[in-house]
Amino acid sequence: MKYNFREFNRAVAYYKNQLKKTEFQNAFIYGIFNGQAFLSLAPLSRAIHDSGKDIYVSFSDREENIALFDIWREYEQGNNTMNEFIDLIDKKTKRKFKELFKKPELILESQNNKFKGTIELDYNSDWFMEYLPDRLDQTGKIILKEVINPKKSEKVAVSFQLIPSQKILDEPLEDYLDSYAISLSVINNSLNKYNLLKISSSTNRESMLDDPEIISELITTLLGCELSKNIDEPVFKIYKKLSKELNLSRIKPSNAVFGIRGKGYHGRHYFGESIGYPTPDKKSRWDSPAGILYKFSWYPQSHLDSRKPQSRIGFTSTVPIDIFIDSVLVDYKKMRARNKKIIDIMNKCEKIIVKSDIEKGSDFEVGLIKKDMTRREVKPSDSDARYLYNPYYKKQGKYFGMMANIPGGEAFTTPEYVKGKIAGDVVISLDRSYRLSPKNPLLIEVKNNKYKIISGEKKIIEQLNKKRKEAWQRILEQKKNKSIPCELIELKKKNFDNIGEFAINTNPKARLCDYLIVNEKIANMIHIALGSGFEADKATEYHIDIVIDSPRQKLDIYGLDKNSNTNWIIKKGRFVI
Repeated sequence: MKYNFREFNRAVAYYKNQLKKTEFQNAFIYGIFNGQAFLSLAPLSRAIHDSGKDIYVSFSDREENIALFDIWREYEQGNNTMNEFIDLIDKKTKRKFKELFKKPELILESQNNKFKGTIELDYNSDWFMEYLPDRLDQTGKIILKEVINPKKSEKVAVSFQLIPSQKILDEPLEDYLDSYAISLSVINNSLNKYNLLKISSSTNRESMLDDPEIISELITTLLGCELSKNIDEPVFKIYKKLSKELNLSRIKPSNAVFGIRGKGYHGRHYFGESIGYPTPDKKSRWDSPAGILYKFSWYPQSHLDSRKPQSRIGFTSTVPIDIFIDSVLVDYKKMRARNKKIIDIMNKCEKIIVKSDIEKGSDFEVGLIKKDMTRREVKPSDSDARYLYNPYYKKQGKYFGMMANIPGGEAFTTPEYVKGKIAGDVVISLDRSYRLSPKNPLLIEVKNNKYKIISGEKKIIEQLNKKRKEAWQRILEQKKNKSIPCELIELKKKNFDNIGEFAINTNPKARLCDYLIVNEKIANMIHIALGSGFEADKATEYHIDIVIDSPRQKLDIYGLDKNSNTNWIIKKGRFVI
């Protein structure tokens, strides 16, 4: 076994017993990064979550943590400016916003040999055993060099996963524990190299409509208001005064982010859904600070916001460590060269044909030409977030941010249209990744780029409909609160039933597992996405990836140019380029 599960369970039992000594709903753990403390968070977070409580962790970011204590102190003392700010927002959030400012009942600081604060807790890291340490260290170096490439002057963030409660964990515990080893490989290769390093995590929610963990929500809101404090609107004028009083400019964004995602969501973002963050010219509004920070080209607001992106991100899931290492340690130059070949073919074709001759196979057409006869973009890389500004757009005098998947390996585009039949038979990403059955694939019919689910496993369809329902509810709430412009609401409605992505996978070492982020990179396979696309006019409120087993379905994939010439990419499920 990779890890000592007996010791892990003993540690969970120890923490549960110790936590009975204090009454709390929210826990805040902070301090200077300590390897033992970090690994102890796995059993500690499981104990806290099994008790139905929340946790927020922030290591190393000293200035931000001090700012939190200042905020809690001022709230308890009844700071007039803070109360004015809270009252203005609570009129729209029905008193929920006020809850964010309450000091957590359990506060622990990581010290040399234990957590100290409200109570004392011993470190429990003996469950962890090194596994493939040399290859994992190499993997951390590759992620930093080939994917996010931080500069010494930049603030670097690592976002890791806490362990969910036993009740809701439906992914292997070992995969979550693997994520601690993967995070450590990046952290250890970052320590002492960058001036600022923030390591953080918080409790996830089962639904995007659930109330959030309050400390992470407070930090998110304050960061968004910091980015917007010069906007000429009453709420931001009050915030600007509060920011000056408490020196909240200490809350700064990270410039380069490595993140690991598990099951679940952040939950609602009160400020974003009720008020929003205006662009400087007030022609549009953002519903989260992330949009302002990353300014991806496919966000409609990015094209109206004069500010430059401030951050970039490379992220993965709670992937088994062997599969993760293999799929990250690839020849990036060679993989990106194949991406370029596919892009060159797609850029000279008007449509892509995907055709299978097996029963319940895929048979669809992807249009690449817009109604105004301009082309849909084929994205140059999915594995590259080495630059703060996307070089492709920077050449055009535009400043958009960069995002990378880890592992990478795909050439992808936003279709002008899709028509035909799609058979998803590998994996689908909803609140987490779900395996699809080749015997009972998710069959989707598409007409005029509007999709309809024809058949599939009952559980998958139920989860898909749940996510669609929640996404639609978010759009309706945005409309009700007028937190984003009406034209953007209508755009999201218009694109709600779209096919938003078509992609050809190119990673030669990615192999089949339970996680979409790897399977959507397996060379020779392809994937599509329901919902939002990667161009601004194709935005909506959700993006659901579905992977298709090209070799199993014996897919022929080729492009047709304006002269109807055939340009082959895949024959009978295998690359011919």
